[in-house]
Amino acid sequence: MANGTESAVKRRGGNGTQAAPAAGHNQGILARAYREMLLIRRFEEKAGQLYGMGLIGGFCHLYIGQEAVVVGMQMTLQDGDQVITSYRDHGHMLATGMEARGVMAELTGRIGGYSKGKGGSMHMFSREKGFYGGHGIVGAQVSLGIGLAFANWYRENGQVSLAYFGEGASNQGQVYESFNLAALLKLPCVFVIENNRYGMGTSVERASASRNLSQNGAPWGIPGEQVDGMDVLAVKEAGERAVAHCREGKGPYLLEMLTYRYRGHSMSDPAKYRTRDEVQKMREQSDCIEQVRKLLLEGGRAEADLKAVDDEVKAIVADAAEFAQSSPEPDESELWTDILVETR
Repeated sequence: MANGTESAVKRRGGNGTQAAPAAGHNQGILARAYREMLLIRRFEEKAGQLYGMGLIGGFCHLYIGQEAVVVGMQMTLQDGDQVITSYRDHGHMLATGMEARGVMAELTGRIGGYSKGKGGSMHMFSREKGFYGGHGIVGAQVSLGIGLAFANWYRENGQVSLAYFGEGASNQGQVYESFNLAALLKLPCVFVIENNRYGMGTSVERASASRNLSQNGAPWGIPGEQVDGMDVLAVKEAGERAVAHCREGKGPYLLEMLTYRYRGHSMSDPAKYRTRDEVQKMREQSDCIEQVRKLLLEGGRAEADLKAVDDEVKAIVADAAEFAQSSPEPDESELWTDILVETR
């Protein structure tokens, strides 16, 4: 591609996206991916139930269907690397290792949550796990993501930041400003576009003149790849190339993950802009969890083993929901904490 943008043609599958290796699947990696994706799926299903019961207020954007993206990318990171994303963030939190109890308690506005019940679905953080939000303003997290990368570049610590955003945010001006600065200073930032086809209720075809968002960084010489975001192995493979590129001091990298959300944009969205048949077809033909489940069974894993994983995950989620509902609401005095840092 022009302007130093890497062509992915040689590695593409029949649908034009990155193809996973055909053989030699690491059963350990598959088992880890299966459990982590299943935890996100079951957690989000429970969050949807609690929202319907009125126990979660405000906005709530579920990640169901997109689990392979964050799980595959997280497998490429090291301790000290950072993750920042938008409002569809519960899956990212769990993938970074944040506890299901703390995430669910925050969703329900309880003191046991990661932001002591004050941030809710879109605004919780964990510096310990390298998770820097959860941001409600479309595209705003991208400029913060290169801020994290700038700190890594300045300190020469070898760490990398991942800045996730959606295809709807990809047309925001601040995103392109971030591309420019990241390329100019060769900042170690992987830009990850989670293209789930619909921004709010508008299809990407109606909102973007670009038909290949992975090439949006081409004017700044940022390499880009289009990846099958429903295939956790393809995500991991592409993520490893992108992260290695950043660690080697070559500057930013752009990955467009072609994925799909099964639910509406948020819990208040009936998603009438697409057909049920479209959603069902994606579930039947491309579900990321079912793909890995099939590979595990083909590799000799017993059906009972996978059932045990599902039971374990369901127990974790049930415990998180119980903890969230039993944790008290924050005291009124919490309104005045965490709003000012005094320096001397």
